[in-house]
Amino acid sequence: MAQYQNLFTSVQPVGPLHEGVPLPRGDDKRLGTPFLVHLLGRIGNAQIGPIYLGTLGVASLLFGIAAFNIIGFNMLASVGWNPIQLLRQLFWLALEPPAPAYGLSIPPLAQGGWWLIVGFMLTVSLLLWWARTYRRALQLGLGPHVAWAFAAAIWLYLVCGFFRPVMMGSWSEAVPFGIFPHLDWVSALSLRYGNLFYNPFHALSIVFLYGSVLLFAMHGATILAVTRYGGEREIEQIVDRGTASERAGLFWRWTMGFNATMESIHRWAWWFAVLCPLVGGVGILLTGTVVDNWYLWSVKHHVVPTYPLAYPVVIDPAILGAKP
Repeated sequence: MAQYQNLFTSVQPVGPLHEGVPLPRGDDKRLGTPFLVHLLGRIGNAQIGPIYLGTLGVASLLFGIAAFNIIGFNMLASVGWNPIQLLRQLFWLALEPPAPAYGLSIPPLAQGGWWLIVGFMLTVSLLLWWARTYRRALQLGLGPHVAWAFAAAIWLYLVCGFFRPVMMGSWSEAVPFGIFPHLDWVSALSLRYGNLFYNPFHALSIVFLYGSVLLFAMHGATILAVTRYGGEREIEQIVDRGTASERAGLFWRWTMGFNATMESIHRWAWWFAVLCPLVGGVGILLTGTVVDNWYLWSVKHHVVPTYPLAYPVVIDPAILGAKP
């Protein structure tokens, strides 16, 4: 029935504003007076505030804002300090890493030094925010599941910008800071090393990426489908089994072939999402350090067949005049 097609939040339960659970002794106080925003309540919780940052949160924001500003001013300088051109070319602008000639040394600021400073500041910001996430979870009595999921994303970030460049002996192997230049880096890496599609860890990463998308969509759709029975109150359904939980579990058993509980579906989705950057990072780390050409590696290990010799052998022009 139409009234049950609740893809969007149609009813907002509005009650007294809540300051949150008491904080442990020694923690900073929350800042601001909480208030309600109706439009935000359409997609989530309508209450905004109070805000808690703490020492780690403030330090993380300071390092992150500094890195963001350095990137912005470098991009602005690259277009002659013209704000109109900054907005016009923003998707194509980048803060590039040092040239290959510098290796792992510290270059002048204009030759990649700013990139090193930004990388350091952004990394510190992310690690501080991870520590904040971990401490907040423990002090609120939660498990650190969110912190470890965040760590999986930080792992991939460090592989692309630190671990692999160090193993390759050059900062030039790292990712530039920019939108399209970042995508160009991915394409160039794939072309240079024989197509990442032949990288088995890349394939696993895509499996977990698509798998997590599918699991999250299926879980979200299932809960939306049983909200007419109170299925969105998952904690209550776990403690006191009711019609919504029973119907949702029965639906999965009939359609997916296995039982999914309110807890197990979250474990499945968590592992699929976390394994996406973990195995992807392993694949990037091996590219150029252990495997020089993923297609030839796949041929050698009988993963893919060799291309048929349909044309005469082409000699690389770069070696025609080379001396033995």
